[in-house]
Amino acid sequence: MKIRLATIVCTAAAIMATTVAAHAQTVLKWAHVYETSEPFHTDSVWASEEINKRTDGRYKIEVYPASQLGKEADINQGLKLGTVDIIISGSSFAARDYKPIGVTYYPYIFRGPEHLIAYTKSDVFKRLAQGYEDKTGNHIAAVSYYGTRQTTSNKPIAKCADMQGLKIRVPDVPAYLAMPRACGANTTPIAFAEVYLALQNGTVEAQENPLTTIEAKKFYEVQKNIILTGHIVDHLNTVVSKTLWSSLSDEDKTIFETVMREAAERTTKTIEGREKGLIATFKEKGINVTEVDKADFEKAVAEKVAFEDFGYEKTDWEAIRAIQ
Repeated sequence: MKIRLATIVCTAAAIMATTVAAHAQTVLKWAHVYETSEPFHTDSVWASEEINKRTDGRYKIEVYPASQLGKEADINQGLKLGTVDIIISGSSFAARDYKPIGVTYYPYIFRGPEHLIAYTKSDVFKRLAQGYEDKTGNHIAAVSYYGTRQTTSNKPIAKCADMQGLKIRVPDVPAYLAMPRACGANTTPIAFAEVYLALQNGTVEAQENPLTTIEAKKFYEVQKNIILTGHIVDHLNTVVSKTLWSSLSDEDKTIFETVMREAAERTTKTIEGREKGLIATFKEKGINVTEVDKADFEKAVAEKVAFEDFGYEKTDWEAIRAIQ
């Protein structure tokens, strides 16, 4: 009787162990610096739920928004340290490890969001993304449109020369600084959280960001003009850490990448839609929205900003510009 009971107990334990193993779940961390109301977050949450469904619950992804796991530099470092598994981040950070991929921030390289998305499907993107992966082991799974960077100012601006001496806040990223400096502006790298106050108290007279950011951060309340310089068509990468990517089966890699690309497409569509409506919204608020001759600004950049200053390859710039 005791032997029979022991056999039953062992069999039950084996069944339970098998069941637990079959339902084992890997918990992953997905981090970014954007607010919960932004599509970069809502579509990350959507993607985490889709991956959970499509892998039959084998992966649970927890999304950490609004710099909860650190600033953008921190979460990029987290990929290396293993403290985060997936991030959304700009190519300016990827370029810190692999400079050539930063060519996408060279002013006026993209004609618009459609050109940017076409680039992400091109051989030149695949080569640059592979170069980044070879250097870091991290995998760029998807790219989403972030917005086209425009300029706001209390001083009217119609041409590049009008920016001469202008005190403008620009992120401390070399390619972001290129256009304002080429036009003679005095650039100041004020922390993003302090930009509104800096504009309000006159520490700076101008700043540059996509229309969606100008609206979200209410910069239009302390600026008289929005100048459609369109100098950088910006984007964000969805990056999977080396540790996670190397651990995934080929089937799971396909699921992760497919879902992340679908999420990026959702984000891109949302941002494009918001931008199209914002020009009218700003005009209704009494803001002076000005079109400019972009060729004038582009000419100044071409004359004064060298590819060698950034470690970019001119052949990559030419290849991207040629994409239709």
